[in-house]
Formats: sequence, structure tokens, C-alpha cells
Amino acid sequence: MRALLFSLLTLTSTISALETDIVIYGGTPAGISAGISAAREGASVVIIEPTQWIGGMVTGGLCRSDVGKEKTIGGFPREFFARAAAVKPDTPMWYAEPSVNLATFKTMLEEAGVKVITAQSLKSISKEGARILSLTTSDDTTYTGKMFVDATYEGDLMAAAKVSYIVGRESSAQYGEALAGYHPMPIRPRTVEVMESDCPSIGGTGPSYIHGTPISIPALDAAGKPIFGVFTAPNLQPGDADHRTQSYNFRICVTQRPDIMLPFPKPASYDPAKYELLLRLIQAFPGVRFGRLFHIGSVSNGKYDLNAQGLFSTDYPGANTEYPDGDAATRARIWQDHVDFTQGMLWFLGHDERVPQSLRDQCNSWGLCKDEFADNNHWPYALYIREGRRMIGEYVMVQKDLQNDIFKDDSVGMGSFVIDCHIVQRIVAEDGTVRDEGSFADAPALPYQIAYRSLTPKRAECENLLVPVCLSASHIAYCSLRMEPVYMAMGHASGLAAAMAIQNKSSVQTIDVPALRKKLLDQKAVLELAELANMPRTSNLPGLVMDEQEAERIGNWMGSTYGNPVDGSSRHDENTDKGKKSVVYSFQVPTTGRYEVRLSYANAPNRASNVPVTIQHAEGSSTVKVNQKKEPSIDKLFVSLGIFTFNADQPAVITVSNEDTDGIVGADAVQLLKQ
Repeated sequence: MRALLFSLLTLTSTISALETDIVIYGGTPAGISAGISAAREGASVVIIEPTQWIGGMVTGGLCRSDVGKEKTIGGFPREFFARAAAVKPDTPMWYAEPSVNLATFKTMLEEAGVKVITAQSLKSISKEGARILSLTTSDDTTYTGKMFVDATYEGDLMAAAKVSYIVGRESSAQYGEALAGYHPMPIRPRTVEVMESDCPSIGGTGPSYIHGTPISIPALDAAGKPIFGVFTAPNLQPGDADHRTQSYNFRICVTQRPDIMLPFPKPASYDPAKYELLLRLIQAFPGVRFGRLFHIGSVSNGKYDLNAQGLFSTDYPGANTEYPDGDAATRARIWQDHVDFTQGMLWFLGHDERVPQSLRDQCNSWGLCKDEFADNNHWPYALYIREGRRMIGEYVMVQKDLQNDIFKDDSVGMGSFVIDCHIVQRIVAEDGTVRDEGSFADAPALPYQIAYRSLTPKRAECENLLVPVCLSASHIAYCSLRMEPVYMAMGHASGLAAAMAIQNKSSVQTIDVPALRKKLLDQKAVLELAELANMPRTSNLPGLVMDEQEAERIGNWMGSTYGNPVDGSSRHDENTDKGKKSVVYSFQVPTTGRYEVRLSYANAPNRASNVPVTIQHAEGSSTVKVNQKKEPSIDKLFVSLGIFTFNADQPAVITVSNEDTDGIVGADAVQLLKQ
């Protein structure tokens, strides 16, 4: 009888309305961070998660978190990762096992008194003017709140509230982003030896991910049609906008420990034809190892995080296009397709007789962990939705906010990861071979501040919603922002901001941001780095200054933070393709007159002693040879190239070339000073 009464009471509670201070949709790390932070301020909080499991990628597969520069992470994310690492001995910071991360989140939620609802998706919302009143879930329970947080990877609550958003890539012209839009990659030739050496050893600290097509591979089948996973090139020019996002994948927790290893499963829908491109890649690199096809990062206790890298891996380019705006059925289909594709790929590598025996043996030496995801056939809970919808809010973070204009008066956290875009699609090049489209060879970011305004919708659209995951950012900026510790830092700020808005009876756009920043600092959040104050910046230098990030780059120039470059980064030519690479700085001077031209570079013994720099001026053009082995003479930053006349009605063009040079050529900033 008592059990029956309890069941009736439970049923009654699920169909009645629940009133709370803050309703958070999405039990992701950002949602959990927001919920706990708000509850610690005395707010009542409910977190609603549409899947069966809380914790998003941190508990659902991504157990080797991408952190960028660790010193930019404080507050709630550092507290969580420290607690998770302390659960078991010898667990590195940031790299606890998925099950440990899940248990840690549950403990922290219980401590804070946050109510958690799982397996309930958003059905509808009620809104009056610019304020959300309530949220109704698929079981017809209505949750009424004063403040709302959309912490989903997809931005479903934001979209339901009619907040402006975008799916896909902006054009390079929209925000002046050099990397934006359609972005075909050139072939980046690599031998099998380089393929091995440029991959970190298992558990090592080598380069993270190797993007780009490594060799010419035929893209067509015997009938002249693209093989599976390769698409006809769209009718776009580089830099054009489109609706595509970077590829999704599963981050798989794997092991070689015999006591817990389970063989990779064979999916019911297995089709070896889906892996023709993978086979051609293997045949092009005889002897390539399993650890080069995938990025295998050590976690703890003999477990590893298997992630994508290169042309063909766990990423599934082009298969996610309909996901961000898709309905439940569409998303479920895409999700299952990703499961089948990934499991099929691992089965192919381990069992197809066309795969070299050594590679099959290597694949079969790995397997799933039987003590992880036991209630999901040991498969990761979460699909890695690297990019869904992106809000267009009060402030849009763009490429310059990560590389040049890095300081924000309303900073509520920091990012620092490189601008990392996985393959968007594989296309057929004009010569009938495969090309990687959408990823970047190298796109560094400085440690940068994240504006509070990027978490808030436009005030006219919604006054009581914060968006810490699908925040207001361009595709390019989001490629760096999309890291779980950053999401958690934004969740921390969102939880405090929501509580402050309730206390002060204000909108999220009009809270006291300095007070929010003080509270974040009191809770050990990192909002700035003192070392950046001494960095030479284009905005603080006299005259006209252009950094290499803004210049036109011809050929592949590798990013570097060596030395003390302007705006924190410079470029070099890798000492390759001599005569085929240049960096072109084009200025429009405000008035006709004489200007001193200065060049910045990082000197080193392996740099070229004869770098040709051509100045196109009013009287013709002049070329000056620069010895980049020597330290720049002006403030150890610039060298003078001379004084030249420039006209206001024609551009002043300075070109750094690597033609006939005898070492590495560097390019940083160019400065023009009116005489």
C-alpha cells in the first residue's frame, strides 16, 4: 500500500506544474555549472535533461578534456575537474574516467540541492513579451521560472523563444574574418614516416590533431561517381557562406587492459562500401598504424580517449547537416547513423581482409571498457555535437576577438584553445581527387576574454534567458570557444547572473556586470591574465599597424607564438615552397605623405638572412633584404625598411616573400609612421 501511495504521489507530481527560480534546459556540464552556482546563491533550481544521462560530453565520452592554456581556467570548472581527479589515485587533472566524472557531478548536484529531471525533452514554452514564463516537457509537466538557461548543445530553448540564431558558416565579408566561409584545403603531402612522426605517441604530448588531405586520392568509383562520404564540390567561392557545420563524432573510451576490454561490436547495418576512402588512404600509406588513423590520448587507469584526426577517422563529415534544426526523428536517425558508421569503421579495420594484417591486429588489440557506459552497451552516451545553432545576441564574438581584440570590459571568463575546425565535408577537386573542406592547417588564438554580452540575447527578444553553450559567436570564434571547460566557465557566470537578476528584479542584460565580475573573482574564476598587459598590440602601437592575421597570406604559413610577437602570434614559411609563399600587407594611408615603414619578426639562428620585403609606393617599388637572424633594432620588435612616399588614393603594399631565401622566413606586423 505504501508503495502504491508513493507511485500515485510520484505520478501526481509529474503532471503538475513545478515553480522554481531558475529553469535550466540541458544537463550538460554548462547546465550543471549554472545550476550549482545559482543554487549556492540561494536560488531554487531545476535542470531538465532530454537524454537519460547528465554531464554531456564530459560524462558521455570526452574524458580527455581540451583545456588550451590551463591558467585560463578557474572557478567552477577547475573545482569540478580537481574533485574528479581526486577520486582515484594517479588520475591526471582534466582526465578522469567518464564514470568518475558522472559520479562527481551527481555528488556536487546533491550537495547544492539542485533538482534534476532526465529523459524529458522540450515540448513547448510560454512567453509574454520578451520574457519566458514557463517550459513544458514531453510528459506534459510545466516548469515555471523567473530565469531560464539554455545549456543544450543544440540551442533548443533559445530557438523556441524566438531568439535570433544562425546555423552554418558566415561569409568572410560578414565580420571581416579571413578564415570564414567555404574553405577548401590544399593537399599537405606527408610520407608514411611523417604520418607516424607527426602523431603523438600513445599517452604522449605531441601535436593534437593533424588535419588536411595528406596525398592525392581518387575520389570517384568505377562509374565516375563520388565514393561514399565524398561530395561534389558546391558552387561556392572560398569565403562564401553556407549552412554547414563541422563534423560530429563519438569520443570513445577504449582500453587494452585484458580484464576490462570488450571487442568493438559489429553494427547490424554494416556496409564495407562506406569505408572505400579509408581503404584507399591505407593503400596510399602502406604500414600506417592504428594510432595514426586516430588520436589516442591517455586518460587514467589504462583507459584512453579515442578521437578523430586526419582525412578519415571517427569524424563523419557531411552526415550532420540536418541535425541542428532537425526534429526529434531527424536527430535520432542521424545519431544512429553515426553509431553505425563508427562501429562499422572499427569492425572494417579489424576484420576486412583488404586491411593489412598488422593493422587489423593493432585495431583488435583495443576495445571498449566494460566498466564504462554499462547501461548503453558500453558505447558512449553522447554524440559530440561540435556545433549546433549559434545565438546572435547582444555581442557576437568573432575571429578578431580571439587574435587581436582580446580584451573585454565585461569579461566573465577566458578561452585559449586554437581555432580548431574539424572537416566540414570531403569534396571532389577539379582533378578528380579528394579534398578536405572546412578545416584549418593552423589557426592560433591568444588567451582571450569572453564578453558577458555574448551570453545574452538581444534585449527586445528575451530578457530572462542566458545561453552559455550556443552563445553568440561566429563559426570561426566558436571553433575555439566550443571547449567544455569554457562552457562550464560560461555556465558559472550564467548561474550567478541569473541569481543576480532575480535578486535585483532586472533583466539579464541590465544586471550589474562589475558586481558579477567581482563575485566570479571571489569564486576564483579567471577573467584576465596579467602577462597579456605587456604584449605588444596593434591597438597600442603608434601609426598604422597591420598584424599578419589581417594580411593576405599566399601559401601555407605556420602560426607561432615564439618570441614576443605583436598580438601574440606570428607566422613562418616552414622553410618550404621557396618562391611560392608571401604575406601581403595592404594599407590605405589617410593622407599623402612620407612614411617610415617598419617590419616586425621573431629572430632566431635558423631564420633566413636574406628575406626580400617589397614596398610598393608612390614612386614605384623598392625591395629591401632583411636579415632575420638578427634581433630587430627598434624596441627589439621592429626594423626600419626606410622612408617612402604614399598617396592617399592608392594602397601602400608591403610584401614579405620567401623567394630564394636561405632559412625560415617569419612574418609578423608592419607599421607605417607618418614623418
